Amino acid sequence: MPKKIAIIGSGFSSLAAACYLAKEGHNVHIYEKNETIGGRARQYKRDGYTFDIGPTWYWMPDVFERFFSDFGKSPSDYYELIKLGPAYRVYFGKKDYITIGDTLEKIKKVFEEEESGSAIKLQKFIDDAQSNYDIAIKDLVYRPGVSPLELVTPQTMTRIGKFFSTIAKEVRKEFNNPRLVAILEFPVLFLGAKPSNTPAFYSFMNYADFGIGTFHPKDGMYSVIQGMATLAQELGVNIHTHSDVTSIQTEGVIATGIEVNNAFAKADLILSGADYHHTETLLPQHLRQYSEKYWDSKTFAPSSLLFYVGFNKKLKNVDHHTLFFDVDFAQHAEAIYDNPQWPEKPLFYASFPSMTDSSAAPEGKEAGIFLIPLAPGLEDTPELRQQYFDIIMDRFEKLTDQKVLDFVNFKASFCVNDFIKDYNSYKGNAYGMANTLLQTAFLRPKLKSKKVKNLYFTGQLTVPGPGVPPSLISGKLTAQLITKNK
Repeated sequence: MPKKIAIIGSGFSSLAAACYLAKEGHNVHIYEKNETIGGRARQYKRDGYTFDIGPTWYWMPDVFERFFSDFGKSPSDYYELIKLGPAYRVYFGKKDYITIGDTLEKIKKVFEEEESGSAIKLQKFIDDAQSNYDIAIKDLVYRPGVSPLELVTPQTMTRIGKFFSTIAKEVRKEFNNPRLVAILEFPVLFLGAKPSNTPAFYSFMNYADFGIGTFHPKDGMYSVIQGMATLAQELGVNIHTHSDVTSIQTEGVIATGIEVNNAFAKADLILSGADYHHTETLLPQHLRQYSEKYWDSKTFAPSSLLFYVGFNKKLKNVDHHTLFFDVDFAQHAEAIYDNPQWPEKPLFYASFPSMTDSSAAPEGKEAGIFLIPLAPGLEDTPELRQQYFDIIMDRFEKLTDQKVLDFVNFKASFCVNDFIKDYNSYKGNAYGMANTLLQTAFLRPKLKSKKVKNLYFTGQLTVPGPGVPPSLISGKLTAQLITKNK
């Protein structure tokens, strides 16, 4: 029997779930509070410049291919993908950087130049990471986090030690050079926890980085959102923007619909791709699964201070993706996870999509996105934003040996308060709940409500976890669970 399904939010996980549910014949409606779809992956346009507001890295193309192939389609039916070469650049000091190439062979040469003997070690490390990738991304992450037994397979039993060791330990077993260590630990930052708290099994992120590579969808990550929305509409999904859901209506313990823009919308089933904590606040207290104490006890991935800058000249000495690791990583990580505060010396990341994609900025100009990871829940004021813009621009000019401040046409910013306002994000986090050992798989918030019948969840606070590819997978998992339960 086809059901009327109301989906809250229009990010990657919601769009993915909508496609699968519509394919099953359901009458699917997406309700998005903002004026444009995409959730955290919206787009910002100004004066001929185009910026991705949220994710800027396209990794694990096989996950996107698997998603579209479930509908007899390919990513190339909806957007053009460009492999970045080099993948990114990492600064450690003035004019002092390491460039990560677009093949493992190129990267091994760079490692060998930094530390003799490290090319062989890197090959071994990436081979092991590829084994983890094959187990995780092709199998484990497509399990719904219902039971601990999901993690018990012949393959995982041979790698049980990888769940109890950490990325930091495994990297340091092989590499002594602090610059190489920093580069190998960088990918797990996408999982939202310190390398010393991230299970070694997650080295599959290193394979995604060095083994598969970094891509850029033409016109930005938002073109992926647009492609998924087009597919959803082809399947019959109805998308409603400017539609703020303010409560989930119930009769007893059965969800019956939502209140949206002060009107009742009946639904047989509700799926929320919005912030999990926020979604539960739309219910009466006694129907919430998780207490405030529960959420407060969890390790959340960072928030971010982002700047979107229009430069009126082309920049030099940077690549499309450029990381600035010229300060103490451990000190910044402590300010995020151990003693939450604004970091004294922040690491930061910059993306210049106009270096790859001419549509991102007017001719002869550059679009720049700058990101500083922060602890969620910090005070966020215009003065603090300006202070940190000045800090990173000063360092950016010195490290890359160029003047840029005099060439800023405009800047816009996005931080903790905006994550809360635009996405109802818990404490203004940017990436969801971190993938630590005690927050992995079945230990994460559940896809199906334990207290409310016909209420489901998807997205980065549930399984499999933070990031864009996991969000696509999360949407599929929830849709499968709904289909199975109906």
